[in-house]
Amino acid sequence: MNTFTVIFLIALVLSYGVQFWLSMRQKNYVQQHREQVPQAFKDKVSLAAHQKAADYTVEKSKLGDVDSVVGMLFLLALTLGGGISLVFEFWPTFDLSPMMANLLSVASVFLLMTVIEIPFSLYQTFVIEEKYGFNKNTLPQFAKDQLISIGLTLVIGMPILALILWVMDSIGDLWWLYAWAIIMSFSLLMSWLFPTVIAPLFNKFTPMQDGSLKDRIQSLLQRCGFNSQGIFIMDGSRRSGHGNAYFTGLGNNKRIVFFDTLVNSLDEEELEAVLAHELGHFKCKHVLKMLAASAVMTLISFAVLGWLITQDWFFDGLGVSTHSNAAALLLFMLVSPVFTTFMQPISAYFQRKFEFEADEFATQHAQGSKMVSGLVKLYEENASTLTPDPLYSAFHYSHPPAAIRIAHIEDKMQTA
Repeated sequence: MNTFTVIFLIALVLSYGVQFWLSMRQKNYVQQHREQVPQAFKDKVSLAAHQKAADYTVEKSKLGDVDSVVGMLFLLALTLGGGISLVFEFWPTFDLSPMMANLLSVASVFLLMTVIEIPFSLYQTFVIEEKYGFNKNTLPQFAKDQLISIGLTLVIGMPILALILWVMDSIGDLWWLYAWAIIMSFSLLMSWLFPTVIAPLFNKFTPMQDGSLKDRIQSLLQRCGFNSQGIFIMDGSRRSGHGNAYFTGLGNNKRIVFFDTLVNSLDEEELEAVLAHELGHFKCKHVLKMLAASAVMTLISFAVLGWLITQDWFFDGLGVSTHSNAAALLLFMLVSPVFTTFMQPISAYFQRKFEFEADEFATQHAQGSKMVSGLVKLYEENASTLTPDPLYSAFHYSHPPAAIRIAHIEDKMQTA
């Protein structure tokens, strides 16, 4: 057996083994604390709401476990099972150009992955979300969203993939540097276009009407020195009862977006505090820091791929008989997550650090007490568990657990 095959299998077992172990810890921890509301939330969250959040968390985790098993088996089928080799042998039989055959080979694998994920999305939406009162979606709307997503992938993704494959085949040994530049330029372009071109394909964005809420928000923007292209209400209630707020876009194309569900749930001062938190991410340069980190990791990834392409053991060890640039690119995208699983806690740590900093910014530019009350409402209405397993949350959570986050805000309020 190829040495790299053994390394891959060990990494696969460790990666998925740790994920399943953490998931088991999460389910057990949440269930053990189901019968009592944490002390910090005794007077803020009802026992019924706490138990609903616990049950909702456990059910989503169980579905995630099944999804992971299917994903692991599918990855093995594609690699050591010979699936990728079959795909790369299938398309050339149609007398296509090498570029088109390679392009269709990569695209067909990702299309198949998308199709496999649809049943899980259906179950999540129409069984779990429906059971807990969050689903507002319909099957026609779900199908429409899937078709639009696939269409966007074909219209936007295929040309970029073709360009990357051309660069890999034509530029020479430093192709990976050019490919990195293309990907980063494309990412920045999409971030700029998303608010006005992509997002409206899925949701309706209505400018916030004049009134006390808009006046309050514009006053906050002036205090924070933030310029945007408008404040919009998104019809999130078309699909879900969950609420959220965010700002999106780059440069002069930034937008502030509130879900209509959020506007209906929080009072004006709470909405102001939630937005102050989002603005904190911008003012603390978290967006730029994340872009920089992404750029570095993408560059390293392309450099590693540039080396792996020249190594026969990389293809042979993963069961791929077709030694081509396109096959290497596909293999790398599929397999690299197995080897980078243990980097998740590092990424999660910095994301939580950014959340703490944004919360501190919010307490300086809005009422900290309203930030706390708004968060509690969001935790309760979104059925977010108040008692996650500490190790699971350290590995997976991009936001600090509820009790820790609120305690941090209250501490900053006292020292302000």
